Amino acid sequence: MNTLTRATGDSATMVGRQLRHQLRYPSMTIMLAGMPIVLLLVFVYVFGGAMGSGAAGASDARAQYLDYIAPGIMLLTVAMVAQGTAISVATDMTQGIIARFRTMDIARVSVLTGHVVGALVQTLFALAIVTGVALLLGFRPTAGPVEWTAAAGLLVLVAFALTWLTVALGLVADSVETASNTPMPLMFLPFLSSGFVPTDTLPTGLRWVAEYQPFTPISETLRGLLMGTEIGDSAVLAVAWCAVIALAAYIWAKRLYNRDPAR
Repeated sequence: MNTLTRATGDSATMVGRQLRHQLRYPSMTIMLAGMPIVLLLVFVYVFGGAMGSGAAGASDARAQYLDYIAPGIMLLTVAMVAQGTAISVATDMTQGIIARFRTMDIARVSVLTGHVVGALVQTLFALAIVTGVALLLGFRPTAGPVEWTAAAGLLVLVAFALTWLTVALGLVADSVETASNTPMPLMFLPFLSSGFVPTDTLPTGLRWVAEYQPFTPISETLRGLLMGTEIGDSAVLAVAWCAVIALAAYIWAKRLYNRDPAR
């Protein structure tokens, strides 16, 4: 058996382990999808009448605002699932299972790969729930099959990058509690982007933050694919951000995993 075949087989085993955990504890996935749904309901039905620009009344304004923020809610869902990955990794690290895996004749990369692929599956499931609820509320994207495929691909790319980042954050955390708090900026950055309001409505300082962080070009690209708005150079920036985050996070996570066999 060559190295690649062995690593693939061991990774598949670790992915299966993560999926069994998700099936055994479905409440985690439901919670990760439930929070974005609650925020979607709050933003649409509490703030939507004021935030939308509908001239025909509050209901039309809410519908317009729903179309605007749905992509932002999708990105928030990805970030929330990624936070759960950090907790899962930290749990394995602090409870000794990783130390046991180190003593076994398995490919070292398979342990982290299992967490990443398992998180991607969980992300897709949570996104399906959130998108379904948004459609039930009146979200009406204009995207065709090609645009939907591109949007799904972008969401997977974002999830891949953020998952590797939170894997590294879970490895560097000294406790599960720390791991649950360290990824919190990922929860706030979507709110400080164009995901919920146009950046030109923000004060100067916040506008600068919004325009020069990854979630804004990602939001603009996702909205453009789903709603037909102008994308411009946002697509290139979105892919570049994801690639840089994924590569840097992968290298960081690999070094963290290899550095301290005592944990």
